[in-house]
This record gives sequence, C-alpha cells and structure tokens, in this order.
Amino acid sequence: MRLYSPKYIKEILDRFGFKFSKSLGQNFLIDGNIVRNIVKGADISKDDYVLEIGPGIGTLTEELALNAKKVVSVEIDKKLLPILEYTLSKYDNVEIVNGDILKIDIQELIDEKLGGGPVKVVANLPYYVTTPIIAKLIEDELNIESITVMVQKEVADRIVANPGNKQYGSLTVFVNFYSEPEILLPVPKTVFMPQPKVDSAVIRLNINKNIIDVDRKLFFKVVKAAFNQRRKTILNSLSNKELGLDKEKTKEILERCNISLNERAENLKIEDFIKISKTLPSLNIY
Repeated sequence: MRLYSPKYIKEILDRFGFKFSKSLGQNFLIDGNIVRNIVKGADISKDDYVLEIGPGIGTLTEELALNAKKVVSVEIDKKLLPILEYTLSKYDNVEIVNGDILKIDIQELIDEKLGGGPVKVVANLPYYVTTPIIAKLIEDELNIESITVMVQKEVADRIVANPGNKQYGSLTVFVNFYSEPEILLPVPKTVFMPQPKVDSAVIRLNINKNIIDVDRKLFFKVVKAAFNQRRKTILNSLSNKELGLDKEKTKEILERCNISLNERAENLKIEDFIKISKTLPSLNIY
C-alpha cells in the first residue's frame, strides 16, 4: 500500500501515536495523482540527486525514491524520524537528516551527501516559513538546478505575476531575479490531512544560470523602497531618506532611465529596476 493512502496514513499515525503539530504547519498529502504530478513536474530521473525539505511521513519521498538516483530529506520534527525509518525502510537511496533547513549549511550537505550537485529541490513547505526557505535556497548561490515546491495559491500567484497586476510586488521581483518561475498544478485543500484553510499550488523555479550584472544589495534596496509605498508614483516612492534621494535627484534618474515620473512600482519590469540601480552610482549617490 502506498503512503498517500489515507487509510494507511491513519494506521501509521496510530501505530506511532503521532499528533500533528500546528506550530510546524504539518499537512500530509493524501492524493496519489498530486504526488506523481509533483515528481513529474520536477522532471526527476534516475540520474538526479534530490534534496527534499519536510518529508512528513515520506509520502512524496517515496515517489522521489522510485524515480531519482538519491534523495536526502531534511526533517525538523524528531518525532517523525522513527516513522520515516519505518515507511522508507525498503529504499536504499534515501537518507533522512534531522535539522532545520534554515540553519543547515545546505551546500555542505550537497557536497557530502548529494555528490556536490547539481541537485533538484522538491518540497511540501510549511506555509509559515515558505518565503524564508525559498529566499535561502536562491540567494546562497548553491549548486541547485531547480526548486519545485508546494506553496499557498496566493503566494504562487504573486510569484508568477506580471507587471501591471496587483499581485505583482517585491516578492515577484525577488524570485524572478534569481529564477524563471512557473505554476505546475493547482492543489485543492481537500487533498491534505489535516485539511488546511487555503488552496495550494505547486511551482517550479528554474534557477538562472547567468548572474545579472548589478549591485544586488542596491538593487533590492531600490525594489523595497519602490514597493513600500506602492500606491505612490515611482517618483514619490523613491524620494526618501532610505535611498538618500530628493525629488530632483529621483526625477533625473527616472528621466535617464526613460521611466515615467507618474508610473507606479507595480508597472515596472525587473529591467527598469536594474536601470535605476545602475544609474544611482553614476550620479555619485552610491
């Protein structure tokens, strides 16, 4: 019996006396089609090394093990370790690591247990920690090829939003700076145990191979300033103490970049923010 069977899951939980932790955002998948489609969407093959985050009782891990060369799963909850040892005992290409993915040296883990990479990351992330984990994975210049994760539908929509859309914001720009995101499939809340309050979606982030030539710290400082007051024009939102710009300097920068003074941040492309970031030093502002 496969691990996504609700009946089997209940038997396992009863056997080990496991109770779901709300603080850890634990929701286990109980739909085989969703599990298979996640692995298919992640494009996992027998040549791939996979880093999984939050295996739970091993529902998705099992499908990964059937398709990948090796899977290393990082689980923060010690109470799940004996369960994972039981449910995944027949798979010799799976290794469980107990730890917090936000505190682990991920590249060291990749070097020691996953052949140095490149690896594909697959995860059913707890909603409360989705953004910090994605940020760590894409910012740290790890040897990662792609990241396929389950997130809240609202977060997925924000990540793939286009300029001019109200959902387009600093998260959109941040993720698109480092990767090419796509939504693979919608996931209704009914396919989880226990059932969450919101629907989800599986997204895949294909990591950009070419590093954008821009001062990243300054770039994200500009993006943050622009979206902090998103209802204001870009002229007004960038004219602040944080950036050290008055309206005259901001006006000059925007005119050099051929950006309308009355435009709003949600209508600017990543290329526009790059232009602004590159123009600041030329005016001896940074």
